[in-house]
Amino acid sequence: MAMQLPLSIRLRDHATFENFFPADNQQAITSLQHAAQHRDGDATALYIWGVAGSGKSHLMQAACHRVAARDEAAVYLPLRDYELFTPALFEGMESLALVCLDDIEAIAGQREWEEAIFHLYNRMQTNEAQLIVSANAAPQGLALLLPDLVTRLGWGLVFQLNELGDEQKVLALQARAQAIGMEMGDDVAHYLFSRTRRDMHSLFSLLAALDHATLAAQRRLTIPFLKAFMARDT
Repeated sequence: MAMQLPLSIRLRDHATFENFFPADNQQAITSLQHAAQHRDGDATALYIWGVAGSGKSHLMQAACHRVAARDEAAVYLPLRDYELFTPALFEGMESLALVCLDDIEAIAGQREWEEAIFHLYNRMQTNEAQLIVSANAAPQGLALLLPDLVTRLGWGLVFQLNELGDEQKVLALQARAQAIGMEMGDDVAHYLFSRTRRDMHSLFSLLAALDHATLAAQRRLTIPFLKAFMARDT
């Protein structure tokens, strides 16, 4: 079940482990899957970091979906939106099976927030509940004011998510297309990849738009269709 928050935070339906292209990140994915699947008294805080587009948010939301599937409570909180709420939101979260805090670098330098997360971390450990934190850098590379919070973040498992190479991005794009029922040949995938922004968020957003366009036109995704679609938006 989803915890109700005083703002609209909706998990993306497609954010699952099954449609995440693992590439060189299988160890991190396996650890996240274990954390989301089991509540057996061995909960260990997880910290994942990487550049924008490496899949941090997707994996955290996938973990929340997995916990919800076993009828336990999980919450995903994008800290880049921290100005929309207050640190009091953390009160009682230690009772949940899983708490995911995305983009912790966003609150670096905000002492009240850092202290609230520090105390939440300790309460989650006492309750043997699972905490997953993401950032754009390793714990020691964050501009946090509290050394004790840096220490806590590094206590558990720490994984760097490796960004996909160009060929891996093409394969990930084709895998996502197949998952939504769209056939994307190698020629179409490479044509698209060579003519658009290459971060995964932009690629997947374009794929969603193409899915809608091909369904509306009752057409297959071909290079001529792609040319016409892209020319329309220029």
